[in-house]
Order: sequence, then structure tokens, then C-alpha cells
Amino acid sequence: MNLVFPTRLWEYLVAALVIILAPGPSVLFTIARAIAWGRATAVATVAGNVLGAFTLSLVVAFGLGPILQRSHLFFTSVQLFGGCYLIYMGIDAIKHSQIHALDMTAQGDIRPTSWRSARDGYWVGALNPKGMVFFAAILPQFVDRSIGHVTSQLVVMGAIFAILAFICDGSWGLLAGTIRNWLATEIKRLVRMRITGGTVMISLGLFTIISALLH
Repeated sequence: MNLVFPTRLWEYLVAALVIILAPGPSVLFTIARAIAWGRATAVATVAGNVLGAFTLSLVVAFGLGPILQRSHLFFTSVQLFGGCYLIYMGIDAIKHSQIHALDMTAQGDIRPTSWRSARDGYWVGALNPKGMVFFAAILPQFVDRSIGHVTSQLVVMGAIFAILAFICDGSWGLLAGTIRNWLATEIKRLVRMRITGGTVMISLGLFTIISALLH
């Protein structure tokens, strides 16, 4: 399979960074590990997480790629569903921000090995609903159907997403591991992070729906 880069690559990079930087399940899981066990555990968690996310992107690329290339109706339907689900996740994040913040500070006393941290991170990335929605609904917006090779474009964008996620989430983990005591002793800071992430997801969901209806 020849690797084909989408023509709207820079626009895709902006959208990917927005969704990655929004404190969703992966970021919060990484920060929770950093607060509980420090930077090394957080980075190992991120490594597994991005591998899981890339696996998810491959499943979506090879499963949806051929269908997206043939059906404009399916293409639009996927975008609308994804936009609605992003809004739902954003509202849920805001509604349960207090509970999520408390969960982040209750990780137990037994430090996991690097392998276990990577394994746990992998499943969080592979089963992350935000990742599934992004790969299935947001990525297709940046596919250029006129040049073909839709599956290849999706694979390339999935790989780019994984690289950006490792850099950004790894930075979250290193920062949280450095100021772990400051974060753990002030739940309100974690609540504000969750609310911010929820707001970003709602905004991205609305943008996705509007884009699908205008095309």
C-alpha cells in the first residue's frame, strides 16, 4: 500500500492538536498515573496509549476507508453521528467532572511496572471513545476523495495523530509528575481541567455537524 498524504494536512494537524490537548480520558489517565507514581510511569502509560490509539486508527482505516470512498451518504452520516457523540461526551465530562477528578487521585499504593503501565495505557487508547469518534468521524473530513487511496490517507493521519499524542500526552505526564503534590492537593484544578476538556469536545462536535451539513 502506497502512503498518500491528504491535501488538507495543515488543517488536519490543527484539528488533531485540539482534540489531543483537550483533557479527555487518555490525558486524565496519564495525569492520574503521574500523580500517583511519577513521571516514568506516566511516560510508559503514554507509550502504550498511543500504540492503542494507532491500532484503533488502523481498524477504522481498513474498515471504513473503502466504504467512505464509495458512499457520500455514509461519509456524511458518520460525521453527523461523530459530532453528536462528541457533544454527548463533552456534556458528560462537565456533568461528572467532580467524580472524575476524585478518581484521578485514588490510584492505590502499589507502583505498576513499566510493562503493566504500557499495557494499561494500550487498552485505554484502544478503547477510548473519544479516539474512536475522532478516527471515524473527524478524520474523514480531511480525506481528499478526488485523489483516491482513502484508506492510505486514513493510515497516514492515524500515524501522525499517534506521534502528536505521544509528544503532547507525554508532556502532560512529565508536567503532572513534576507538580504531582500541587495537583493532588487541589481537586478544583482537576475539575477545571475536565470542564475545559468537555467544552472543547462540545465545540468540536458542533463544528463537525456544521461542516457535514454544509458539504
